[in-house]
Amino acid sequence: MAKIQIPTPLRQYTNKRESIEIKASTVGDALSGLLAKHPDLRRHLYTEDGKLRAFVNVYLNDEDIRYLQKEATTIKDSDNISIVPSIAGGARQ
Repeated sequence: MAKIQIPTPLRQYTNKRESIEIKASTVGDALSGLLAKHPDLRRHLYTEDGKLRAFVNVYLNDEDIRYLQKEATTIKDSDNISIVPSIAGGARQ
């Protein structure tokens, strides 16, 4: 099964789990499986019209899926999927 790494700010929605194993054939299927197990994540990852939020980056084995086949990217059981929310802000110097 592929493993989805959950970032610290989103672990409150996955019972504090750092990773979730999902059987899937594509990144999109894996994310759907994750949401089936943890539906409270949906509003943090997807817009109301079902698109992955612009500030949410998804990586397959350290490759940004935007430069692969996006959510249609094929995965293998040994793959790691990382969800990386963008962080903005900071202090002006």
